This record gives sequence, C-alpha cells and structure tokens, in this order.
Amino acid sequence: MIHKSTYDVVVIGAGIMGCTTALHLAKSGMSTLILDKGNICREASGVNAGTLTIHMTRAQLIPYAMKGWKLWMNTKEWLGDDIEVTKTPGLCLAFSEADEKLLVHRSNARIQQGAPIKFLSKKEALNLEPNLNPNIKMAAFCEMDGFVNSYKTGLVFSKIFKKVGVNLLENEKIEMVENNGKSFFLKLKNNNIIEANKIVLAGGLWLEEMLKWFKINIRIKCLPQQLIVTERINPILKTVITIANGKLSLKQFSNGTTLIGGGWPGQRNIDNDKFEPLPENLIGNIQLACHSIPALKNSRVLRVWGGLEAETKDAMPIMGKIPQIDNAFVIGSFHSGYTSGPYVGYLMAKMILGQDEIKHDLFSLSRLL
Repeated sequence: MIHKSTYDVVVIGAGIMGCTTALHLAKSGMSTLILDKGNICREASGVNAGTLTIHMTRAQLIPYAMKGWKLWMNTKEWLGDDIEVTKTPGLCLAFSEADEKLLVHRSNARIQQGAPIKFLSKKEALNLEPNLNPNIKMAAFCEMDGFVNSYKTGLVFSKIFKKVGVNLLENEKIEMVENNGKSFFLKLKNNNIIEANKIVLAGGLWLEEMLKWFKINIRIKCLPQQLIVTERINPILKTVITIANGKLSLKQFSNGTTLIGGGWPGQRNIDNDKFEPLPENLIGNIQLACHSIPALKNSRVLRVWGGLEAETKDAMPIMGKIPQIDNAFVIGSFHSGYTSGPYVGYLMAKMILGQDEIKHDLFSLSRLL
C-alpha cells in the first residue's frame, strides 16, 4: 500500500546547513520534513574535523563564518543544548619569506572583511605556543577559532527536532521528484509519496545529481580530504594551527589525541562509498604537522579516514532560489562550511520565509548555468 504525506517544506540533506534550515522553518510554524539517504550529520558534517576557523575561510565568506562561529559558541540558545565546543585561538604560521608574503596578503584580505586577525612576531608566537618549530618567521593570530565534536551534532539536532516538530527521515533514498507548478512530489524507494509546497536541496556533494531533477546541470567537484588522528599524548597545543600555504590544520582534543588535516586528498568513490587513503599524502601531511610542532614526532597514528568537501567550478557557495522553479531552493558548497553552517542555514530559512532582504548575489545558482 502506498502511503502519502504532505508538508509545507521538505529539506533534502541532513547536514549542518540542512538541519539548521529545517530547525528555523519549523520554529516559524511550517510543517517540516528533513530526510537523508544516510544518517543525520554523518557525511561531511560528521566525518570532518569540526574546525571552526577564520584563517582557512575565503575572504568573501568571512562575515558568514564569523556569525556562524558566534552561533557555535552559543548552541544552548538556538539548539537548546550544549555541544562539545572548544573555543581556542588560531595561529597561522609562516616558515619562509614567501610564506610571510602569502600570509600577510591573505590575512589582510580577511581583515578587510572584518576578521579580527593580527600579526605576531616570532617571539610573540613562541610565547603563546612554546612547542612551535623555533624556525618560524612570523604568525597571524585570530581569537575566533576552535572546534566542535562533530560526532555529537546529529544527536543534538535529533533531540531538538522532536521538541519543535521537525520530522526526520533517515536512510531514505529519493527515486524521483516531480513538480506540477503548485506542489513537489517525492517518490521514495519504498514507493511512498511525499508532497511538499516548498523544497530545499541541501545535499552537499550530491547537489549535482539532485539538480538534475529540475533539468539543471552543473559540476560539483568531490574533494575527499584525509584526516589523521594520533594516540593520546601530553598537552602540546594551546591553539589551532594552520600554515600560510593552507595545507595543514592541527588541533589537540582534551583527551590528548591530536587531529591532523588540511586538505591532503585521498580517494573515494561516492557511488559505493569506498574510501582509500593515499600513503604519499598521509606522509606529506604528517611531515608538515611534525615540522610545525616537532613534539608530534613522539606520537603514533591511530586512525585515518576521509571527509568530503563539495566545490563548485568557481569555488564559491550556492544559496538561494532555483531559477525558474517556484518555491525551490538550494544551499551548499560553502568553503569552511562547518564554521558558517549554522548562520547560512538560518539565512536560507529567512529567504524561504521571505524575511531576508539582503541579496546574496555571490551565491546565486544562475552564475553556474
């Protein structure tokens, strides 16, 4: 027997952005369903490093990242619960004259967008973080940094969804989406039908396939970034460490484990969900981490896994209406999206409700068509 259900809005994709969008829509009084082909916050939002960074955010996105960072620091207010969020400064390091020029150039671009970044001398950086490689030339300091225990975000969203009336459907694959001009009809793998007045595509890497439902073809690049976690060691880091060329992200958790990332790719087939590390990239990432913090040489690697990033052809996000399709919206491909996720999800909800009067032209899907 085919079961049919109707909602004001359906959000497809239960990552940070989709979940935040659904949460605010439900709080506004809309009957809301969010569904995912897997589990809530278990793709990019669950297997990445959980870094809350300004140093690694593209300059144009700094205002969004800063507001997202502030929301992460106050999850009790909008999520109704505290997530394991660690607030700590961030240091971006330069080891050569070329690095210094790059660091100053990129940091100034972020400062122009409002980032609270200041430059530190070698001595000042070593006083702040004594375990740094003493061969550094200089560093950029930002008080807005930190990280989230990304494994817990889905649990907290699930809890508040029950309170505000968001219906969550996990491990559910959509076979087809049809639009008659008034409503959207989602046919699920079990042949059940969901009808919605509005639809939001928040599927991250899978936006390329989702947009084909509306005969829209764009390219979404898959970046299967490798992450490395070490065994527990004595405290060696007080800050989150990045470097000028952008290929390192380093942080230590309260239990002593250290997480090493920074965009060194592995291999992942999104069709069968198989991830394979690339040994040469693992070695390069570890060497760079040990060069920055020599005390890491005394630790051992425990586990390696892959987190996904989705990137458009111009490396800028998508957020807004789907052209020529009434009541259809899309959001995704935000660089450093974990940081800005809560804020851009809030903005997406405001757009859908007709309450966001600011034009976010940088993020229009039309530019990619």
